Order: sequence, then C-alpha cells, then structure tokens
Amino acid sequence: MKDSTKNPIGVFDSGTGGLTVLEAMLGLDAFNNVTGKPGADGKPDFSKEYFQYLADQANMPYGNYAAENKTDLLKEHIFKNMQFLLQSNNAKQSAKMIVLACNTATAYALSDIKAKFKAENIQVPVIGVIDAGAKAALAYQAKAGAGTIGVFATAGTVASEGYPRTLQAMAKEKGLPALSVVIQGGAGLAESIDRDWSYFVDTLKQARKEYKGPSMKNALYTIDTTLLAAYKFDKSNNKLLCEFDDKGSCLDLQLNDPANYVRFHLVTLLEKMLQQNINTPMNTLILGCTHYPYMRDTIAKVLNELYDYKKDNQYRYRSCITKHVELIDPSVETAKEAYLAMRNLQLSNTAAVQENRFFITIPNTNLPETQLQPDGWFTYAYKYGRTAGEKKDYVQYVPFDHKNISDASYARFQLVLPHAYAEIAKTLKK
Repeated sequence: MKDSTKNPIGVFDSGTGGLTVLEAMLGLDAFNNVTGKPGADGKPDFSKEYFQYLADQANMPYGNYAAENKTDLLKEHIFKNMQFLLQSNNAKQSAKMIVLACNTATAYALSDIKAKFKAENIQVPVIGVIDAGAKAALAYQAKAGAGTIGVFATAGTVASEGYPRTLQAMAKEKGLPALSVVIQGGAGLAESIDRDWSYFVDTLKQARKEYKGPSMKNALYTIDTTLLAAYKFDKSNNKLLCEFDDKGSCLDLQLNDPANYVRFHLVTLLEKMLQQNINTPMNTLILGCTHYPYMRDTIAKVLNELYDYKKDNQYRYRSCITKHVELIDPSVETAKEAYLAMRNLQLSNTAAVQENRFFITIPNTNLPETQLQPDGWFTYAYKYGRTAGEKKDYVQYVPFDHKNISDASYARFQLVLPHAYAEIAKTLKK
C-alpha cells in the first residue's frame, strides 16, 4: 500500500465559509501531540500537517439546489470536487483525508461519498460537520439544562432535516427524551457573505428585479412590515433598498447587507416559535452553515436585542429565548474529529511540512452555453438550470487570487480567521 501520510488534508466547502473549519484546525490544541490523548500541550495539533482548501464558488450557494429540485446536480458537483482533491499533478498532491466543511454537502452527500469510496476502494476518510455540531449542542445542554435547540442553516441543509434527525438520534442513544428543535433557513445570508450578485451588491443604490433574497414580494421569505421595529434593519449606505412607485411610496424592500439578513432570519425564527407555541425557550443555536461564524458577533448582538424587544409594552420574545443563547460553531468539534481519525488511521505526517494551497472554482467560459452575470459569475437561471449527467466541465479550478476573491473578503479573513489568512497571504505573494 502506498504511503499517503506525507500527503495533505483536503478541506472543501461551497465557498469561503469552510475557512472557518480550517481556522479551527490550524489553531486546535486539544490533544497531546505525542500520545494523541485529550489535553492541550501548547502545540497546535495539526502543526505537522499541511492542507489543500477548495471553495466551489462558481456553483454556490449549495443551499438552493434542493428548492430547485436539483439535488442530483448538487451531488454531481460535490463528487467532482472530491475527485479534484484526490488528484495528484504538478500543482497539487492527492489528499489523504477530506474534511467536508459544508453542512449542505454533508447532509446530501456524505453517506454517498463514503459508499462510493468503499465501492472503489478509495481509502481516504471523509469527515462531515453535522455530527460535530449536534454533539456540541447536546454537550452544552447537558451542562446548562434542556432548552429548545435552534438550527440556523442554509435552506438546503434545513430541507434535508439532517440536524433534527441527528440531534434526535443522539439524544435517543443517550437515553434522553425527545428534543425541542426549531430550524430556520437563512436564505441569502451565506450568499451575501460570499458577495453573491443575486443577493448583495455593495454598489447598489436602488432595488432591482434580479434580486433573489427576502422581500415584501417573496412568498417564501416575506418581509413583514408589521415587524419592522423588531427587524431593526440598518438603512444606512444602501443596506436596505426600496422599490418606489410613481408617488414615492415603497412598494418593496430588499436586503443588501449580511447583517440585515441576520436580522430578518432571527426575527423569523422567533416568530415561528410563537406561531408554533414552542414554550421551551431556545438556549442553544447551532450555526449550521460554515459561513455563519463570520457573523457570530452580529448574531449574538441581535439575539440580545430581541430578548429585550418590547411590542405594546410587552417583551415579545422572552418566552422564546433565554437571556444567553449559546452559539454552537461546529468547526472546533469537526477539527477534533478529524484529528482523532488521523491518529486512529495512522495518517499523521512524518515528512517535511509543505505549503498550504488554496483553490477556487470559476466559470468555464470555454463552454459556449455558459451564461454569466455582470460580475462574471454564473446567472441564477443557468446555475440551477443545468442538468445532472451531462458530463461537462462547468468550472475551472484556479488558485486564490485578487481577481476572483475581493479585497473586502480578504479583509474579513484577516479579521476573523488570522491563522487561515496568514497561510493564504503567503500564497498571494507569489
């Protein structure tokens, strides 16, 4: 058997959100590096490893494929990306382990990937994020007491019911009663974080017909004008856009800022709890998309505001949430699971550490039918209008650069993901 211990660990997401998982792996110190047993030793647990990260930016957001009845196409994208990480060529080496740092991909494809690898005798472990997030949520509940567990994720992850199923199964294994779980699909949030043109354009000054996010006219994600005081949208710098009629009245509202997406979805989540008479207050919220930790401070701030929000001189949401809501980022638990798998399978690197590599997918403009938006990425109609099984190379794989990733995104990485950004910066200088 070929020795793969000197090969990199592959980390894959639909976009740059998975960098939060890589950040957790780069900074993890939860084990003794000599014995492999739990307990910090002052040394990063993955210090002798190197990574290859892939952001499938061209095909994201993954969360919309289920709503468009294209989960078969989603799985095809995921399998192609697995193949890329397993390839060895002049630019990269084959991954010895793959961390599926995407909740939607984990929900829809992890079991299929494992089955495919087993059938094809591909001896590469694949680690997902959903089990890790559920485990961390239950661990907090065991310490703080039972409460409703909220799951804030992409629409696709919510549609898969991956988190509720996993949470209830784990609770049953522990002999616990059925859990109170509430879920909210964060349509547009991951997309706006990754600056998807259909959901967020920071240069806009007026509403537009191409917008796909929550609005007064969106039947699935409707902005309720009776809840404007609860949303408390930021209206500065065109972060909230109006569609006006001839008399200057606002006919529609469109969100144009990640924080406003957070505000809409958290209010919607709590309103759902009121409507469903869920009387067990939410004390735990799983950030079920790897993009959402970028907005952790905003999410905590908005939850605090909503805890104190009054309507008609009554606290509207205090029956729904506790004063402190624990935000569960599955990244750290995923990093721990990956470390243990690496040790148990004897995949730890004993050779020289090589350079970390970062790749992103971009539209393959060599395909004549490719349709692009003004920003150079796939149109929404083309992205979700494709058909699985056509055996076409829709994308190209290129290294991170300043053309396909904005300076604003790099600034966010530097602020929130210092370890990952430091490694990315090394590659950008070359």
